[in-house]
Amino acid sequence: MDIRSNVTTSSKIKPNEQYDLKKMEQIAHGIRQRVLELTIEKNGCYLSQALSSAEIVAVLYGGLMKLGESQAPFVAPSFGGVPGNSNKDYVTGAAYNGPTGPGYDRLLISPAHYAVVIYAALVESRRLSPDSLKEFNVDGSIVEQIGAEHSPGFELTTGSFGQAISQAGGIAHARKMRNEKGRVFLFMSDGELEEGQTWEGIQAAAHYKLDNLVVYVDVNGQQYDGWTKDVMNIEPINSRIEAFGGTCVTVDGHHIDELVRAGQTPTENKPLFVLCYTNSAQGLPELDYRKPNLHFVRFRDHEIEQFKAILEDMKKGVR
Repeated sequence: MDIRSNVTTSSKIKPNEQYDLKKMEQIAHGIRQRVLELTIEKNGCYLSQALSSAEIVAVLYGGLMKLGESQAPFVAPSFGGVPGNSNKDYVTGAAYNGPTGPGYDRLLISPAHYAVVIYAALVESRRLSPDSLKEFNVDGSIVEQIGAEHSPGFELTTGSFGQAISQAGGIAHARKMRNEKGRVFLFMSDGELEEGQTWEGIQAAAHYKLDNLVVYVDVNGQQYDGWTKDVMNIEPINSRIEAFGGTCVTVDGHHIDELVRAGQTPTENKPLFVLCYTNSAQGLPELDYRKPNLHFVRFRDHEIEQFKAILEDMKKGVR
């Protein structure tokens, strides 16, 4: 089923022979499986965010981004304190994404409550040990439920929604001034498009001609208070972004090939925005009845055995 509301395509997009699409699909499956398992074990988790964004994050970590080997411990260490004169060896969670040199891409995560999705992707891409997930949301662990700059995969604490695009734009601008080839990727959620600073960031990125900035947006249409269209309608997103000076491509956020092709869309002196229309219960239609109340998922007592059985089927590869 095509869940897009509008589609923008380009005939100049490169073929995908250089990418392992099967590997990306496997990462996406692993993300859903691991986050479902945590939701059961921890009596609640940001599961719907994993269901909607699994393919998006899988594409980023599965080869679309140019990343080097992880520079961080395979087993996540305990929290070592904030940076300062007494803690000068402080390393941000970006070390899990590899070096930040001129030839490598950078990744910023805007919605910090998607942290569990990033952790699962790091595990699936062999940058973080599976055992590290046992420390998820445990006091003293860097594998926090709400990601911060010390959490695996996070370069910065992005603050209130809408701030990360300004941070990513600043990094992209600096890289462009230094003639660095690496791009800056930003992962966002659609609810952030209600924030004024988001649009200021888009406008600034267009003004400074940041064609090295690539923004993937999980447009799942839901947020804490319900359907996004009811809380604050943000559509038509594509024409609004284009009006602010960006290049915009709209895709099915669960279609690996489209997600990869979108990230290769030619842009000249414009930031690229990939609107990924997704389903917040993708892979788990048993959760459809809860929509739009899926911001944080905790199973009811009578559902636990049902979802344990589903998890076992996922591990066996039968769903």
